[in-house]
Amino acid sequence: MRVLLVGAGGVGTAVTRIAARRPFFEVMVVADYDPARAEAAVAAVGDARFLAERVDAGDEAAVAGLLARHGCDVLLNATDPRFVMPLFRAARQAGAGYLDMAMSLSRPHAERPYEECGVKLGDEQFALAEEWAKAGALALVGMGVEPGLSDVFARYAADELFDEIEEIGIRDGADLTVDGYDFAPSFNIWTTIEECLNPPVVYEKERGWFTTAPFSEPEVFDFPEGIGPVECVNVEHEEVLLVPRWVEARRVTFKYGLGREFIDTLKTLHLLGLDRTTPVTVPGADGPVAVSPRDVVAASLPDPATLGDRMRGKTCAGTWVRGVKDGQPREVYLYHVVDNEWSMAEYGCQAVVWQTALNPVVALELLATGAWSGSGVLGPEAFPARPFLDLLTEYGSPWGLREQ
Repeated sequence: MRVLLVGAGGVGTAVTRIAARRPFFEVMVVADYDPARAEAAVAAVGDARFLAERVDAGDEAAVAGLLARHGCDVLLNATDPRFVMPLFRAARQAGAGYLDMAMSLSRPHAERPYEECGVKLGDEQFALAEEWAKAGALALVGMGVEPGLSDVFARYAADELFDEIEEIGIRDGADLTVDGYDFAPSFNIWTTIEECLNPPVVYEKERGWFTTAPFSEPEVFDFPEGIGPVECVNVEHEEVLLVPRWVEARRVTFKYGLGREFIDTLKTLHLLGLDRTTPVTVPGADGPVAVSPRDVVAASLPDPATLGDRMRGKTCAGTWVRGVKDGQPREVYLYHVVDNEWSMAEYGCQAVVWQTALNPVVALELLATGAWSGSGVLGPEAFPARPFLDLLTEYGSPWGLREQ
């Protein structure tokens, strides 16, 4: 397998360090708009299979050309969601497969944003599913940790743990702190603002997909391995749009353990209009300059990939499932916990970006060996879960199951 990895930020760099320990691929081309980042990621692994290139992720022709020049079989997208569609189209144009960790962006309903869906996450990609299927090509979408491993857990629960599922709820929580910072998100702030301030989507079998207000339906969820109780709220996320396509459940939700201070900060950004992506004109030394308020916020905060030495604690991604097995009610939480101290010592990557990067590498290996195969635009739950979970454990990062 020959891979083009686009994006050499925190997640992309973690991908290289995880993949370098595995033999399943022949070449991994690491491409970024900033060539120094790509070169640094390649230099750090010291492996001749890795090559550095410069590319603009928004330039479809350039990306397609890079795929062709290196004879790549698949494009792994490690950029933020703004670049999903150009990279998705570039892969199709070049005849390569495609894999991402976040899907095409949503747009709220114009009149009823907190009741009805407008353009949903992934709609633009699923609109082209037939084109991919006819070509016999695979776009594996939402294959990070959340979405990604959380979806694999949903598939596993449906196949092996339940006869009937009432509810699937993705629950994400952590006890991470960052020394020296009052506010320092552990993941890309552009993406965090997008998913937290958009109307959250809920799925119910009788109603289909619908939206609620941001941060709705708060609940306290007790996370494993010492993390403990964390208040979780509804957040827009891909699992709610993916799971019901392949897994039968009466209700699907995603709730994120953000914490009150984090929620208040996001609400303030929204109140001030600093979450907007539409450029505003501001005075500059050489005249007026158009800038995106959200980009300014992102540039003002520390790069999450650089925070590992200051971070303390664990992060947990998991899928809570409630239903019936053998005529009896059952409730479980399938989860994956990463301790930042361990990920820094073992890989030099902070826990959140390492946990995100691990899963697409596992998926690539399954595709390379033929354990997973398919065509069209498919989510992780379209594939058998057991091979993924077994290989995840082989990578040295086991998952857990807790009866509730």
